[in-house]
Amino acid sequence: MKTQSHTWFDYLNYIVMTLLACAMVFPVLHVISLSLSSDVAINTRSVFLWPVDATIANYRIILSDMSIWRAFGVSVFVTLAGTFISLTLTSMLAYPLSRPEFAGRKYVLLLILVTMIFHAPLIPNYLLLKNLHLIDKIWVLIIPGAISAYNLFVMRSFFVNLPSELIDCGRMDGAGELRIMWSIVLPLSKPAMATMGLFYGVSLWNAYSNALYYINTRTLYPLQVRLREIVITDQFGSSDQFEVFGDMSPEGVKMAVIAFSALPIMMVYPFLQRFFIKGMLIGSIKS
Repeated sequence: MKTQSHTWFDYLNYIVMTLLACAMVFPVLHVISLSLSSDVAINTRSVFLWPVDATIANYRIILSDMSIWRAFGVSVFVTLAGTFISLTLTSMLAYPLSRPEFAGRKYVLLLILVTMIFHAPLIPNYLLLKNLHLIDKIWVLIIPGAISAYNLFVMRSFFVNLPSELIDCGRMDGAGELRIMWSIVLPLSKPAMATMGLFYGVSLWNAYSNALYYINTRTLYPLQVRLREIVITDQFGSSDQFEVFGDMSPEGVKMAVIAFSALPIMMVYPFLQRFFIKGMLIGSIKS
């Protein structure tokens, strides 16, 4: 009876997970279908999950606009540089906080926990960044969120469960703490590093609020801000540009930009999926 109840529970889980997966996949397919459909098909609302009168004209428009490529380059730089900086700083802070010989680590962890509960208001944040001369600089998209408290706790949890004997052996061989971290701890923490890298990368790629608040120069706008402009204003470039590629529906262009902006993350995630799952399991289940 117990086995049968487990079987029905498994079937129920499969059904629920399948419905959730479909609910998440359908909007993606709808966006891609709209981006590949003709102007007439979009205006007549005949597109659902498959392109109608398939065309790549919408993608030709966005790929010919230099502002899109400029914003894409900014997003790539912010994501790559920000992920590297965040991983470096997070690991350098998580390692000492995971060592029992570090005096006062509980108080430091408590202060970090407070930052997860209470967030600084926008105006004090702006004044602080202005005094640091970061306003309207590309680094304002990276430095303020360089360390995530949640990611720090996950990485610390991973470091805590590493064999202490390996660290003691490194100290016996005369290695300093930095050498131990770079030569012993980090090579053993690839799943956690890949997981945190994915977290930071997705967050930096999708972020646009910091650019809206702190960036005034349009050439420093990331791709998500450019996408927001297109989605909100229903405008793309000049009217002359539309005449070059024909009368395309603004809706199709918007969907093409949305698909274009999501493509890099969709391409990277499958390669990090196994590290992501392993890192999350090790970092959260081990005690």
